[in-house]
Amino acid sequence: MKRIFTISGVFLFCFFIVTTAFAQNLTVKGTVKDATTGEGLVGVSVAIIGTTNGTQTDANGAFSISVPSGATLTFTYIGYVKQQIAVNGQAIINVKLAAESTALNEVVVVGYGTQKKVDVTGAIATVKGSDLASQPDNNPVSALQGKVAGVQITNSGTPGSSPQITLRGIGTIFGNTSPLFVVDGVWYHDISFVNSNDIESMSVLKDASSEAIYGLEAANGVIIVTTKKGKGAPKIRYDAYAGFSTPTNVPVMANATQYATMVNEVNTASNAALFANPASFGTGTNWIDQILHNSFTQSHNIGISGSTDKTSYNFSAGYFDQSGNVAYNAYDRITTHLYQDVQVTPWLKVGYTAILEGSHSKDLPGDIMYKAYTAPPVVPVRYADGSYGDPSLFPQVGNAVSNPQVTLDYFNQTTQNYNLNGNAFAELKFTDYLSFRTSFGGTFAHQEVQAYTPVYAATGGQFNSISSLNNNTVDERDWIWENTLTFDKTFDHDHHVTVLAGQSSQRYKHYEEDVSTQNVPDYTSGDLYLGLGNNPTVTTPGPSLETRESYFGRVNYAYKDTYLLNATVRRDASSVYSEQYKWGTFPSVGAGWVISNENFMKDQHIFDNLKLRGSWGEAGNGSITPSLSTAQNTQFTSSFGGPNGETLGIGSGLLSLVPPVIYWEKSVGTDIGLESEYLNHRLTFEADYYVKKTENGVFPVPILGSLGANGSQLNANQATYENKGWEFTAGWSDKIGSDFSYSINGNFSINDNKVLSVLSGAIPLPGGGGGATGGAYTTRTIVGQPIGEFYGYQVTGVFQTPQQIANQTIQPNAQPGDVIYGNNGQKTDIGNPNPKYLYGLNTYFRYKSFDLEADISGVGKVSLYNANESIRFGEENWTENFYENRWHGPGTSNTTPSAFLSDQYNGAPNSFYVQDGSYLRIRNLQLGYNLPGSSLSSLKITNLRIYLSAQNLATFTKYKGFNPEVLSTGTNGINQGIDTGVVPIYAIFNLGVNVTF
Repeated sequence: MKRIFTISGVFLFCFFIVTTAFAQNLTVKGTVKDATTGEGLVGVSVAIIGTTNGTQTDANGAFSISVPSGATLTFTYIGYVKQQIAVNGQAIINVKLAAESTALNEVVVVGYGTQKKVDVTGAIATVKGSDLASQPDNNPVSALQGKVAGVQITNSGTPGSSPQITLRGIGTIFGNTSPLFVVDGVWYHDISFVNSNDIESMSVLKDASSEAIYGLEAANGVIIVTTKKGKGAPKIRYDAYAGFSTPTNVPVMANATQYATMVNEVNTASNAALFANPASFGTGTNWIDQILHNSFTQSHNIGISGSTDKTSYNFSAGYFDQSGNVAYNAYDRITTHLYQDVQVTPWLKVGYTAILEGSHSKDLPGDIMYKAYTAPPVVPVRYADGSYGDPSLFPQVGNAVSNPQVTLDYFNQTTQNYNLNGNAFAELKFTDYLSFRTSFGGTFAHQEVQAYTPVYAATGGQFNSISSLNNNTVDERDWIWENTLTFDKTFDHDHHVTVLAGQSSQRYKHYEEDVSTQNVPDYTSGDLYLGLGNNPTVTTPGPSLETRESYFGRVNYAYKDTYLLNATVRRDASSVYSEQYKWGTFPSVGAGWVISNENFMKDQHIFDNLKLRGSWGEAGNGSITPSLSTAQNTQFTSSFGGPNGETLGIGSGLLSLVPPVIYWEKSVGTDIGLESEYLNHRLTFEADYYVKKTENGVFPVPILGSLGANGSQLNANQATYENKGWEFTAGWSDKIGSDFSYSINGNFSINDNKVLSVLSGAIPLPGGGGGATGGAYTTRTIVGQPIGEFYGYQVTGVFQTPQQIANQTIQPNAQPGDVIYGNNGQKTDIGNPNPKYLYGLNTYFRYKSFDLEADISGVGKVSLYNANESIRFGEENWTENFYENRWHGPGTSNTTPSAFLSDQYNGAPNSFYVQDGSYLRIRNLQLGYNLPGSSLSSLKITNLRIYLSAQNLATFTKYKGFNPEVLSTGTNGINQGIDTGVVPIYAIFNLGVNVTF
């Protein structure tokens, strides 16, 4: 009995203890908000210190948790400073989290994941989506200009066109020079289908350590695009602007009187027909003003977003419309972005992203700006009877030039694009530190270009007797399936280890069809159908199919956030390469030392953060296709002659020789970087030194003519190219009082491009055949010099008299007014189209309800070849600047030749046509006003901002062409910087509004 009572007493005592313990638990409720905006934060982790118990905030930032009264809660959210709060019996705890004030603690998107910047060992720059959307660009890549060190953006003035982008210089001459774009996990080479308003952030991966995780597509850099997701309470947002654009930096051409005067000067030597009275023509026709005009642009975007503790969503639609500054040119686009994820269970999340785009453009003739540049101003647009001005009616002009208005009026080409891009994913969380993700995505793209030429007779040299209709369609069917397993855990509070293992499968399918027919009725009388014509021809140029298989892994290790190590390896295989060369392995390693976290730095007051990092790695350029090693152009002959005149039989021979195999180029890079913060995190500074070498670069090998092939070269992997340089980024941000805040950020980069070695020796690769009269080469690529340098005669002056010509033997057939060749009349390098310097400055100021943003960008020490002046077939026009500075008699000029530019010496590639392409541009200027919240509450509007903006407001340059941003043509790399009539960049002036409900 005593034992029974004893046992019962023990149970009663335990029950009392347990009951008392439960009685001491209480339910704590509250909200977690952003300390600056007051907005509720969804998904904040609320945990009880010392236990595994916790919860997360809901869509309004609210939470509820049962805790012991003496517990301490910790509130953790990415991008915000962690807070710990003792409960002390409180039933309600409201928390305000402050955003991380240090740049090194920001979260950075890296390949297949995210990292805190303090843990990153590679060279990665991040641009917020809001900084891209603030500029009225139809392509988000254009908005990157001037914002990231080492990134060169070259824009076109044609609406809807994609800019060219290079990271840390050009490293190939036969492959694609643009970076790989990864949009929500799907790979692309162009992101013109993405609306800037749908972008959350862009991460620019510039060094091999950060790029290597993407293997054979990463040699030219990687840009990771993350689109917007829902966050917090439901929101409706409407963003719109409308305004006009106007061409800038348009060259002034010679007027009719000046033109006639120079034509007379050119024809004096040949005694051709002259203009009897040049002054009688007056100013004549300004052809550039005739085809250029101001145009209208507008953009509208509406979005709905939000989240709960179970789902996040973002749905948006956008419309962009821009008339070109060249007559008839127009572009419009509709985009839709859909995102949703669902937390099905605590261990399973599924979701999808979809981007739909449809665009339409009324295209331009490719040479219209050159035609306007060269058209004779003595020719009227139309005569009084309405007929076109005819250059052939002027004997002094002839048919070498045309009436640009005729070219525009009878050019009828449109382009339609339809894109469906996206992916679906699932994430399984096995434990707090082990997770698996699978995603499947791709693109379905269709492009149709329709061109029609009617029957017409406009001028003596502009007519067409048979109508034609051409339809070109291109279809892309690409997909990518990726699976990753991630282990992420901290051991003993000091050792943080992240291990990623992944597998990827890809397929790229390209199909193109070109159909032409003749005698289609005039397009003004009805719709255009191929079936209405006759003599149809069908070709299928360049269909292709490529599949890839990849395996990759990465290990990140951090000790006390002080010592950092990153190791990556990826192995890729492609179906288009031979079995021997189909696999490539791309390793990388990076290390970092956060010096400011060392104990010996605790008492210093200079550095808030100081980090040293270094990396090495390899990446591939898979755009080098094996078609370069395919024998083509076979020559057939019906018979071969024998030694005694007899016929031996039918035979054939190759017109070209090719190497046995072409495989992808490899980029090997080293980067050393320093990141730092000072003065209570207000001042930031970052510097990088890099060396990026392209090994196994494809370069022509000279061959003997006795081998029986046309041409003197074949292409093979045999060259090494190098880009090396410095990048500097600095920023200052501060707040003065409660009403004024501002930030100033600048970047500056230096790059040297050079061909280091070629196995076949010092034989140059010529290029730029369209850059001078007769197709003469204007560039060369050779060991010891940059890719695509300009090559020609160095001009040292202008011949003034016959006696001066007689006293030299280098240019025996020269005439007074011809340029004088230096360097003993030998060709030499005359300019570098690879820019030495890139820079940008981005500023933001806010005073009470007003904000002001100003951005500039620029390029320094770069040369351009102004082929507008050098391509001459007859009596093309000259610029007013040329007229005022030309040689037209002894002593009149020693720098500018006579108007006879198409002669033997003036017309050859020479340094007179090479001009300084450096420029500084006011890229964006925007003034905004936020209406007070008190005046909006009755309308259920949480934010309303009205702004005025000006983009490309002014460009300061010495270049005499239309635009110092000149897109490469033909083969990438060796034809860069040659201006054959680029469309001018336009300034855009807009009135816009941002509304949030």
